[in-house]
Formats: sequence, structure tokens, C-alpha cells
Amino acid sequence: MENRREELIRAALAARGFAYAPYSGFRVGAALLTKEGRIFTGCNVENASYGAANCAERTAFFKAVSERERRFDAIAIAGGKGEMPEDYAYPCGICRQVMQEFCEADFIILTVKNEQDYKEYSLKELLPHGFGGDRLK
Repeated sequence: MENRREELIRAALAARGFAYAPYSGFRVGAALLTKEGRIFTGCNVENASYGAANCAERTAFFKAVSERERRFDAIAIAGGKGEMPEDYAYPCGICRQVMQEFCEADFIILTVKNEQDYKEYSLKELLPHGFGGDRLK
């Protein structure tokens, strides 16, 4: 993962450009790294019926799972209004639960402002009492 961090961050920042966020203006991009070294990107897709929206993180996971990937190392998430994120965007509870389903406790989550400014967490840190999926037991 160490040597892929910058590539993952760049991919998440680039994926923001594809976001469909006409209601909130909050564009999010995610880049998901598989254990086999593939990167799947995703963006948020809003809808006038807010419940029908999908987060960037889940978009990336669902793309990967739909291509038979089930093992993951890390995800980078970049989100915010404007050209570059001004703050760190964290995964929502639903996205954390999807991560719990497919990832180990040491899965890495990078929250990104830019290529030099990011924070790193483990899934266990962001979802300390997760349930489901046998990977954290």
C-alpha cells in the first residue's frame, strides 16, 4: 500500500470531477485499492429524492464487487465544494458498514484534501464496534 498511496490519492481527486452533485454541490471521489493491486474509482451521484443518491465509496466498492473483487487494502476519499476540498471528507455510516462487510480491521481509509494533506485511519478506528462480516472477528 505504501508505494500506491499517492496514486490512490490522485485517483480519488480525479474521480471528484465525475460527481453528479447538482443539489448539494458537495462532490466526492473515491479510489479503492484491491489486494491484487487494481484500483476502482467512484463518485457520488445525487438524486432529487435524496434517499436514491449513492456515495462515492459505495460506488467504488460496488464496481469492484461487480467484477468479482472481494479483498481490499485501502480507499482514498476526497470531497467538498469548490475546485479542491477544503476539509477532510469521512465515509458515512452506510459506507462504513459496506467496508465492514468486505474489509479487514486494518483496512486503510485516507481522507484527502490534496496530495500532500491527508489523514490515515484503519477501519477499526472509524467503526470500532462494527457488526456483520466475519473479517473483524
